Amino acid sequence: MSTVVFRPGYEAELGDTIAGAAAAGTRVEILGGGTRRDIGRPVKADVVVSLSGLSGITGYNPAELVMSAKAGTPLGEIEAALAGNGQMLTFEPIDHRPLLGSAGEPTIGGVFAANASGPRRLSAGAARDSLIGARFVNGRGEVVASGGRVMKNVTGLDLVKLMAGSWGTLAAMTEVTFKVLPRPRDAATIAVFGLNDAEAAAAMAEAMALPVEVSGAAHLPETVVGVFAGGALRGAGPATVLRLEGLPASVSVRSRKLAEAMAGRGDVRVLGAGETALLWKEIRDVKPFAERRGKPVWCVSIAPVAGAQLVAALRLQTGVDAFYDWQGGLVWLAMEQDSEADLVRTYLRALGGGHATLIRADAATRATTEVFEPQPPALAALSARIKAALDPAGIFNPGRMTAAS
Repeated sequence: MSTVVFRPGYEAELGDTIAGAAAAGTRVEILGGGTRRDIGRPVKADVVVSLSGLSGITGYNPAELVMSAKAGTPLGEIEAALAGNGQMLTFEPIDHRPLLGSAGEPTIGGVFAANASGPRRLSAGAARDSLIGARFVNGRGEVVASGGRVMKNVTGLDLVKLMAGSWGTLAAMTEVTFKVLPRPRDAATIAVFGLNDAEAAAAMAEAMALPVEVSGAAHLPETVVGVFAGGALRGAGPATVLRLEGLPASVSVRSRKLAEAMAGRGDVRVLGAGETALLWKEIRDVKPFAERRGKPVWCVSIAPVAGAQLVAALRLQTGVDAFYDWQGGLVWLAMEQDSEADLVRTYLRALGGGHATLIRADAATRATTEVFEPQPPALAALSARIKAALDPAGIFNPGRMTAAS
């Protein structure tokens, strides 16, 4: 990997550096905290530009539920400031460090660049949906501002959403503005035991249709359930878990209603706030596969009703372990073999399509695999035009998303 050679302390300095790199044809790896550096194809860069020097909260009015921060601000600093005011990030960002075995501190810019969204995406949307403003340096070294500090600002071309999930291939973000939410006062989880994958999908669909405001829905097959919540779910078979959050009185009433609705499907247990917090953190961070370092890990976005069918089809062809989040619409797969991209995507297309991303694999596998879901030709052509407009010399994180990026 490249060696960090530059760490700008302010936006204009970053712009000058990028302008110089573009003029010289120098390829640049844009780096935040480095915790997600091993997701994507290996970057073919000449130098590294770290954004960690661009740090600090630049605007926060709790009454407005909006915060602005420089891109290199540690995520922990953001979460601590929000917690001090009884608030939180809306999208519960996944921490990839346990899964990847990486070190460092995640940054808020890195969270949005990866569109890193956790279990609450089901009810509150993805990281992209919370991002309402961004400042960034394009591939010419120019500083660009898009969006604003208010939620109804729609002036001009919306470049903000392009930054989310771009993995540093379009620009170097310097500041982000995003929505936040009040932190729930209480939480509980309804755990339904004994359902197979297909039965769990039906149970989660029923729960989501009830007027109880489920904020998380996951299914943990018997092969993985024992590692969650300190082993609190061990021994009762697979567990389908449904999270409720809000004021204590509301959570109590809704928990009772949901438990009654699920009672006909299997054995039901209600987890309190402490067990709930631990359980959903472990689901968010993919705990079952974090210690299986030798196994490739995929995350697949698919229609919730088709997730169980995908896993069943794969198991006829190869060794795979799995669990489900987002009501079954996010499937985490731990594969036995490295080169399974064609197999995964063939079945994904047969089941109506979706997105399969290789989250963990060795560098050699990542270098020869389409790590991110290949785009249809028309969309790929549009993406190429956007890339050419924002990064005409192609210097940002070359090769990370595709061989041509």
